Amino acid sequence: MPLIEANGTRLHYHLAGQGPTLVFIHPPLITSAVFRYQIAELTTSFRVLTFDIRGHGASTPSPTPLTYPLIVEDIRQLLNKLGIEEAYLCGYSTGGSIVLEALLSYPDRFAGGILISAMSEASTLYLRAAIGAATHLCTPICFRSLATILSWSNADTPLTFANLHRAARQGDPENIQQYFTFSQQYNCTKRLMEIKHPILLLYGSKDRRFHKYTKLLQDRLPQVTTQEIKGKRH
Repeated sequence: MPLIEANGTRLHYHLAGQGPTLVFIHPPLITSAVFRYQIAELTTSFRVLTFDIRGHGASTPSPTPLTYPLIVEDIRQLLNKLGIEEAYLCGYSTGGSIVLEALLSYPDRFAGGILISAMSEASTLYLRAAIGAATHLCTPICFRSLATILSWSNADTPLTFANLHRAARQGDPENIQQYFTFSQQYNCTKRLMEIKHPILLLYGSKDRRFHKYTKLLQDRLPQVTTQEIKGKRH
């Protein structure tokens, strides 16, 4: 994956395929390596862009604290640098919150969104506790353990775990902590009705702790199609 200068930082990215552009956005610590299967399956019909958020994986650390608006601006400038005029955004977990922020901030720049196990707020006790615990583990002593836990929970095979773990350990703990912190504080629920773009909402039937967020998004987004994935968790 090459590096590109965008918005004052160097972003590690991968672009492949032909067709409408899909930009994939990963959650904290877990890098764009989590989208390996999507790259393999979708590049026959789509141009797929994955990238490591600044301070994650092979992208350079950020002296500026990591926030959703900063990440959205990085995406906008990355697309400009690559000459991509229109793109659909696909966010996994808290990456879906960044999709919402992007559609609210630059409604004319993006064509629509795909939200995978996403949320517009972190309001349940479980999610706030999970993000809070991860935030506190972003220390030099605990960071490798956190990388192991999250890589394992996102892996389906030992090879996937190894790839995720190797990339996660490259990240900057301070930037990753900032991403977790902003994710816990973010709330755009009251603005969801402003998003007029087509949205595809994907969730696992066994992802019960996130079903509340799925229902919230389904009820408030004006143009939403919902698809349950049977037998899958977060």
